[in-house]
Amino acid sequence: VQLQASGGGLVQAGGSLRLSCRPSVNMVRLTAVGWYRQAPGKQRELVASITAGGDTNTADSVKDRFTISRDVARNTVVLQINNLKPEDTAVYYCKAQSTAWGRDYWGQGTQVTVSS
Repeated sequence: VQLQASGGGLVQAGGSLRLSCRPSVNMVRLTAVGWYRQAPGKQRELVASITAGGDTNTADSVKDRFTISRDVARNTVVLQINNLKPEDTAVYYCKAQSTAWGRDYWGQGTQVTVSS
């Protein structure tokens, strides 16, 4: 399974971004797809995830600004980020979890940089 992540960029604080993750297989075959981020010098952390059934989980620290959803027609998982803050600066990674295949798959990451 390959994951194509896109949508990162340089934005000013208060701006918005829409990150997309497109798996190479139909995402209904995946147990869950999630977005993680890793800031310089910090551990990678879960931002939000969505299961094959559509259940979502979003980190408390970003719940009021980050929204994860699915675009079934485009086979894409979308992370909408509003009111960006400098502390959101990180590389954002898409991860797919597959119970059937017994492993996780990571995308290449997309850089998000927020200027103050």
